[in-house]
Amino acid sequence: MASGKDYLDFVLDQLSDLDGITYKPMMGEFIIYYNGKIVGGIYDDRFLVKDTPSSKKLMPGASYEIPYEGAKPMLSVDEIDDRAFLCSLIRSMEPELPVPKKKK
Repeated sequence: MASGKDYLDFVLDQLSDLDGITYKPMMGEFIIYYNGKIVGGIYDDRFLVKDTPSSKKLMPGASYEIPYEGAKPMLSVDEIDDRAFLCSLIRSMEPELPVPKKKK
């Protein structure tokens, strides 16, 4: 099931206090970037983030969900209505994420 643009717009609005948030559509879903690094995505109208030390610490009870078949489990963000929390979460995850590889 593809994600809706309305849900993407809601998440982007929640993250609008952060400079450097971008997204790319990918097979009916949306990959979310912060400062050029992948932090997570919108999958089946769920906001999932990468499993990092900060994301686990800030969301100790978060469930692991598979974004699509064959993918690594990601953490489900339940506090989607809390703008300050979301921005803090993404900001804290950024230093722990790998720098994207350069395309040849």
